[in-house]
Order: sequence, then structure tokens, then C-alpha cells
Amino acid sequence: MKDYEKMLKEVMAKLPTKARERKRFEVPKAQIRVSGVKTYISNFNELLSTLRREPQHMAKFIAKQLATAGWIEKNELILQGTIRSQLIQQKIEQYVQSYVVCKACKNPDTKLVKEGRLTFLRCEACGCRYPVERV
Repeated sequence: MKDYEKMLKEVMAKLPTKARERKRFEVPKAQIRVSGVKTYISNFNELLSTLRREPQHMAKFIAKQLATAGWIEKNELILQGTIRSQLIQQKIEQYVQSYVVCKACKNPDTKLVKEGRLTFLRCEACGCRYPVERV
């Protein structure tokens, strides 16, 4: 047993620090502003770059979940209607759980891959692959 622990420590010492660190993945908080009967997510591009997803995919999901019209204009997501920021943040978290985080290893290093008519979430960390619902 001592040899195993010694070998394990040696291997851990050789790993790059990035592989040893297990930072918790944090989704940026949506910056919301309401103007008239429209709600704007002004940091939509920041959300997209953090989550590494296509703008149309996430916009369509949020608009559909909130049962409203939505479109992208000048790096912002504009939603028809006055929508509470807590509800928008809840839908973003739901999107992350469904389309970003791997269900096997809980790692956000994933890609959406379309194969035929199905879309799969493929984890770049553990190699897991499973189908996701269409938006």
C-alpha cells in the first residue's frame, strides 16, 4: 500500500496545476435592464463566451422558456415584455444544466455536436456523449 501512495504522489506532482485544480464553474450574473415593454440582457456576449455556445441557440432557449419573443441586437438579447431578473437568471441556470455541464463529470468543458437529426452534448474532459433535447 505504501508503494501505491508513493507512486500516486509522484504522479500528482508531475500533473500540470490546471489539471490538479478543481475550480467551481460560475455562470456570470445576467445584467438586466428594462426599458418600456422590453427587457435587455446587456452582457449576453459575456454569457456566450463563458458558456461557449452559439448566440441563436441560447437566445432561442431563453425566449422559448419565458414564452416571449426574443432577438439579438448589438451584442444584447432583447426580450419582449417586462421580465424579472431572477426569472431570467433561473432560465440561464437551467440552460447551463441542460446544455453546458456534463452529467457524468460535472465539467463545463463540453460541445454541442449535431449528428443527423440529433444533437449530442460531448464532454471534452471525460469523453462522455449523450443526446440533448431540441430547443
